[in-house]
Amino acid sequence: MHTRSDGEPHGRLLLVDADDASARLVTETLGQSLGGSLRITTASGGRPAAELLRDGDFDIILADLSSLRDLSERSDDAVARLVRLADGALVVALSDGASVTAAVGAMRAGAHDYVTKPLSGPAMAARISELAQRHGKTRALSIEPRNSGRADFAGFIGSSSAMQFVYEQIGRISASSAPVFITGESGTGKDVCAEALHAKGPRFGKRLVAINCAAIPRDLMESELFGVARGAFTGAHDDRKGAAELADGGTLFLDEIGEMDLSLQSKLLRFLQTGTLSRVGEAGVRQVDVRVICATNRNPMQLISEKKFREDLFYRLHVLPIHLPPLRQRPTDIMVLARHFLARYSAEERKNFSGFAGDVASLLTSAEWKGNVRQLQNLVRRLVVMCDGEEITMPMLRAADIESQGLAPVAEPAPRSERRQAILPMWQQEQRIIEDAIASFSGNVSLAAAALEISPSTIYRKRQGWAELSVAS
Repeated sequence: MHTRSDGEPHGRLLLVDADDASARLVTETLGQSLGGSLRITTASGGRPAAELLRDGDFDIILADLSSLRDLSERSDDAVARLVRLADGALVVALSDGASVTAAVGAMRAGAHDYVTKPLSGPAMAARISELAQRHGKTRALSIEPRNSGRADFAGFIGSSSAMQFVYEQIGRISASSAPVFITGESGTGKDVCAEALHAKGPRFGKRLVAINCAAIPRDLMESELFGVARGAFTGAHDDRKGAAELADGGTLFLDEIGEMDLSLQSKLLRFLQTGTLSRVGEAGVRQVDVRVICATNRNPMQLISEKKFREDLFYRLHVLPIHLPPLRQRPTDIMVLARHFLARYSAEERKNFSGFAGDVASLLTSAEWKGNVRQLQNLVRRLVVMCDGEEITMPMLRAADIESQGLAPVAEPAPRSERRQAILPMWQQEQRIIEDAIASFSGNVSLAAAALEISPSTIYRKRQGWAELSVAS
């Protein structure tokens, strides 16, 4: 197995593109942004790429879908063949147009992402880094764009590579009217993302209407979403528009979409398919033009497997996905955010705080932040309200951190004799995790792979390897 020396690139990237001019442009763009961290090899089509994959290992594959036709006329079949040969590499499908069918097909075939041309070098470098971390690749890919980029964008604060990619995604897809599916943990800013998409798009002059599917009782949700006709039920004295009608011409934001009742999901699907709705108690239909943005902090594939979310609705909504990274995955943004909140709340409360002590900054940066940006924001605001001074000190932080969520001192390690446990080999621990996931989805490998954020082909390959190890032992 080849071992890289310190002077070598961190990994190998295979670019599959039949257009020589396009391949040169992509290579130049990525080369400038990656700063030599990846060695780039090009292939003019699917078959030459397959030969290269059989002969050597690659960490990342960028494959233009139109260039894979020599492998198969169906792009999803061609992607599936590349994924099987990729041996666990990150596979990103490229296309000149934002085709929903092509995107869904490529992802179902095992691609880790789908990106439209032309590529932005810094954004693509950030995306590769985020994918490598998110999918737990064993090959080390330490990739950062040369330029850190902007530190604020449409309500977001952060200059990390992960946030640069989010900004680039918002800029690309804001002009479209296609549905957007935002995922991310609580507190990562999914509502800010929806507002940014609306503000940057052509519907900015119209309304953005948000409705929280988890905060409204199920028996009231339909009337809140689609409206009520007069006399529909006791107390309905007047016609009332729902959120969808109020957003006509603008944007409808469905937050916590995973909490919507199944019976209402079918009506939402029909609304998305036809662009028409009927108020509760009304026989006729009304034409409405809205862009739908939805968000969830839950795993949609798990909801589908549990029969809590319709699969056809998911694929109707999951056209343009955006994933917001948790704060712990972008530690360089923590102090940028903390200083921003400190300046904001100091001005509001008429305090004189101007910064953080060094030990405080170190502790904030190393904290886990289970509540993400919202937790950090609340802590800084509490500090400003409760304390006085020019600098946030450690005693102030200890006093204000009343929940001790992620900021409590690290406990002293237990004696070695108490900590010693039987350690299983890595492949056995990995096998246990994957097999448990498959069992939880009743043997469905595709759903288990989606929950683990790996491709199904990776599971099949690893199972074959485990079988060989068992035979050998």
